[in-house]
Amino acid sequence: MLGVDVGEARVGLAASDAVGLLAHPVATLARDHARGSDLDEIAEEVSTRGAVGVVVGLPRTLSGQEGLAARRARDYADSLQRRLEVPVRLYDERLTTVDAHRNLHRSGVRSRDQRVVVDQAAAVLILQAVLDARRAGRPAGVPLRARKPRTRRSGPT
Repeated sequence: MLGVDVGEARVGLAASDAVGLLAHPVATLARDHARGSDLDEIAEEVSTRGAVGVVVGLPRTLSGQEGLAARRARDYADSLQRRLEVPVRLYDERLTTVDAHRNLHRSGVRSRDQRVVVDQAAAVLILQAVLDARRAGRPAGVPLRARKPRTRRSGPT
């Protein structure tokens, strides 16, 4: 499984281990608004790693509302889903970037050096939260699009 933290300038990418227990950082990609090369790179990672799904962080406000950043994350997830055959899910990622900065600071990474890795660290937090939720039997985010249940067609009567 892959985790994605979407920002205006960069996209953080994390992956889980083969058994889905631990998330680890993979890369920080430059956001390519014009051509979407960052989306293509994520699609390549999904293929290379044989990922069974992707989770994109959904930055809600503290009150749980969706603002401009959440709409942008949804749009990004939609664009990503069009490139993939595996499901893309959204996961509430309130304050993960703040937590990522705090964790990097605690581990001794200087503030000016955090910029290049904070998106990866946030992607790790998002993905780890999803992995932990799944193990605990809780919902691991929401599907990007709710699919209509298939109905059984009856023949002519």
